[in-house]
Amino acid sequence: MTQDSDDKEFDHDGIKPSPSQRKWLERGLAQPGGKLPLFDEYGQQVNIQTVKSCIRNGWAEPWFSNPLKPDWLVCKLTELGQEVLEDEVNE
Repeated sequence: MTQDSDDKEFDHDGIKPSPSQRKWLERGLAQPGGKLPLFDEYGQQVNIQTVKSCIRNGWAEPWFSNPLKPDWLVCKLTELGQEVLEDEVNE
């Protein structure tokens, strides 16, 4: 990931999220701080592979640990994640 001088422009090498990754990431756009949901719209836990692949690509990042459920990975949308979503809308 590269950053140009004053403007926060990130290079995501043209990698695009899959439909399931995009669906999860988009849900963070309307949340305070970009918080990403632990559960989908049907109450099922979001696939951990979706979460981990978004973290690897820099679109999401771990936010904090949940002391009551340490196995839950609470994440938030990154600036790069927001940029990738915006780029797909503008294509």
